[in-house]
Amino acid sequence: MSAPVLDDPAPAGRDAVVRLEGIVTRFGRNVVHEGLDLSIHAGEIVALVGGSGSGKTTLLRHVIGLTRPAAGGVEVFGEALDAGGAAERLARQRRMGVLFQHGALFSAFSVAQNIAFPLRELGVMSRQEIDRLVALKLEMVEMEAAHALLMPAELSGGMVKRVALARALALEPELLLLDEPTAGLDPDRSASFIRLIRALHRELGLTVVLVTHDLDTLAQMATSVAVLAERRIVSHASLDETLALDHPFVARFFRGLQARRSRSNGAGAG
Repeated sequence: MSAPVLDDPAPAGRDAVVRLEGIVTRFGRNVVHEGLDLSIHAGEIVALVGGSGSGKTTLLRHVIGLTRPAAGGVEVFGEALDAGGAAERLARQRRMGVLFQHGALFSAFSVAQNIAFPLRELGVMSRQEIDRLVALKLEMVEMEAAHALLMPAELSGGMVKRVALARALALEPELLLLDEPTAGLDPDRSASFIRLIRALHRELGLTVVLVTHDLDTLAQMATSVAVLAERRIVSHASLDETLALDHPFVARFFRGLQARRSRSNGAGAG
């Protein structure tokens, strides 16, 4: 097996937006992460991949602060996640936006109320200011103003994702965390959602971390790939470098993408 690719793919001089050091995660006797390290830098779109049960979503939950590792440190924006008082911790959390796998919309709230929820939680905006921002976020995710009155049960899968994204962007975060963002979408809606994320990444200067098992999503979005295997990050590198890595999980996970590239290269040579 060739040596793991652990070179930092981010350009020199970029600050680490997320830094995980020596992370140990246990559920009872089950050790999920053991001595895991990962740094994510400003402006990256990092795809986090790993096998079922490898703890990909758990890592996102550590970054958000929903769960804590048994050992190791989590830093966001250059500070320990739990540093400072309650106001400082809340301020850091507001710099992050999260899109959960199934959208996690409040079923009893309209689209507008879902997007407005984090704005209302701030308690510093007028009704008019919130309404204006909700309209802006709907436009940002390419939805019409009329959609604001719909209930989650009236939305298609693609619309649920867009509303959840609008809510994640409500507080204008610098870091966006996406858990299986295209899961359950048909190919056309998936491609449309990928284009939207890429456009927002460019326009807003976001740093993006996405958990995905979808190779097309990964290939079209990610600037680097972090491979979670053997309870740690065995590689954090560009997609091309990742595909060249001699590791059994990489060979299994990327088999389809490697085959497509081989066919494409063969057709080009002919």
